[in-house]
Amino acid sequence: MTSLVLRWQMTVEFGHCDPAGMVSPKRLFEYFDTGTWSLFEAALGVKRADFITAFGILPLVDVRLNCRKAVKFGDGIEIASRVAEFRRSSFDVDHRISLDGELAVEGGETRVWAVRDKVSPDKISAQVIPADIIARFG
Repeated sequence: MTSLVLRWQMTVEFGHCDPAGMVSPKRLFEYFDTGTWSLFEAALGVKRADFITAFGILPLVDVRLNCRKAVKFGDGIEIASRVAEFRRSSFDVDHRISLDGELAVEGGETRVWAVRDKVSPDKISAQVIPADIIARFG
């Protein structure tokens, strides 16, 4: 488990919600994706647009979601993201969405540290996550 936690706040917009006024799971996964990229920007000092050139890609291979409390239009929420575990070439990111200081949604992602093949750019291959990258997450 790493010590770096990225926190950001937002107000839920109408377009993020289903007809019942609750945030759709698709949007929750978008919040998680934003949290992951923002976390890596903060830890590595590279803007997400430059990440592929500087390091490679972080393909998503698994997602998890547990909604404990509905998040709705107009709610002010805080999203906290952190790397839960680094392995040889993959890692898990945990995400927690709080509403009024109470856990509303928790979830996670598993991603792979990978690069595109120079000869066949449509192919990717997993790479060992460098120790100096892991160290930047505390």
